[in-house]
Amino acid sequence: MTITLTHKEDSELWEEAERSNSQNPEKFETIYQIPKQLGKGCERNIEVFPHLWLSIFNWQYHDDVRREIPLSEHPLHFDVLLSGKIKSDYGRFGEGYTHISGGGIQPKMTDETEKFQHILGVQILMPPSMLINFFPGEDGEMLPQLKLLAKGNDWQTQLYPKTTPAIQGVAQQIINCRFQGITKQVYLQGKVLELMALQLAPLIADDHKLRSPLRLKPKTITRLDYARKILISRLDNPPSLLELAAMVGVSTRTLKRGFPELFGTTVFGYLTNRRMDCAEQLLRQGNITVAEVANQVGYSNPGHFAAAFKRRFCITPSQCLSGNKIA
Repeated sequence: MTITLTHKEDSELWEEAERSNSQNPEKFETIYQIPKQLGKGCERNIEVFPHLWLSIFNWQYHDDVRREIPLSEHPLHFDVLLSGKIKSDYGRFGEGYTHISGGGIQPKMTDETEKFQHILGVQILMPPSMLINFFPGEDGEMLPQLKLLAKGNDWQTQLYPKTTPAIQGVAQQIINCRFQGITKQVYLQGKVLELMALQLAPLIADDHKLRSPLRLKPKTITRLDYARKILISRLDNPPSLLELAAMVGVSTRTLKRGFPELFGTTVFGYLTNRRMDCAEQLLRQGNITVAEVANQVGYSNPGHFAAAFKRRFCITPSQCLSGNKIA
C-alpha cells in the first residue's frame, strides 16, 4: 500500500509527533518519534549555529510513502544518507549520491520513500545567506561558484554530488557523537562545516558534472512537468517525442533541452528510469514473472528489459524477484 500525503497532511503529522513525543536532552536539541501512522524510529533536531539546524534521522516506514510538495520558497539544505534511498521528480539520493537543495523557489514536485527501508542520515538546513560566513570569496562576498545555491526569487538548484568515503565518515561521526553540552555543540559545528565542504568540493572546483541551475520560464516548467506525468501514466505505451510535445504544447526542441535541465536526464532517460523503478517494485512484491513485469512496463523483449534493469540496479530482474538486494 502507498500512503500519499499532501504537504499540509505531512506537516501536521510531523508537528503532532514533535509536540507529543519530544524530549530535550540539551537546550539546543529536540528528539521525537516519527508519526506512528507512518512507521517507527526517531529524528533529532539540533541548533548547531543560530539559524543553522542539523537533523539526524533514523527511521523506517511500514508503507510506501509519497509526499506531494507544492510550489514554495525553499531554504538551503545538504542531505547525506548512510542507509536507504529517497526518490523525487528531480533525482534520487542515497545509494552513491548525496543531495544539495539550493535556496530559492521550489517547483511543485513529489518524493517517494519505500517501505521497510532503514533510512539513516543527516540533513543541514540553513538560510543561503549563511554561505558567506562559511565560504567567503576574496572580496568578502559569497564564492561565485556558490551563488547558484542562493537564488532568491528564482528557481532553486538541485545538485547530486557523489558520496565519498570521506562524506560517509563525517556523517557517521555526526550520528555517533557522544559528547554533551557545549562540547557537543562545538564538535558538531566543526563536523557540519566539514560535511558541507566535502559536498561542495566538486562545485567549488567547477565540476560541470553537477546539475546546472534552472533557466526555464515558469510556464515551460509547468508544461514539462505535465509531460513527465504523461510518461508516468503511460509507461507501457508512451507517446513519441513528437506526440508528447504536441500534447503539452511545446516544441520538440524545448522538450529535448528542457527535460535534462529540469529533471537531470533526457525524455527517454526519464522514461527508462521510471520504468525500472516500477519494475523493481513489482518484482519485490513477488507473485509475478519477469516476462509479465517486462510487459507491464512497456518492454516486448524480455532480454532488452533485463539488460536495462541490470544497467540501472546492477542485478538481474530474476535476482530481484528472488529477493537479492540492489548493490
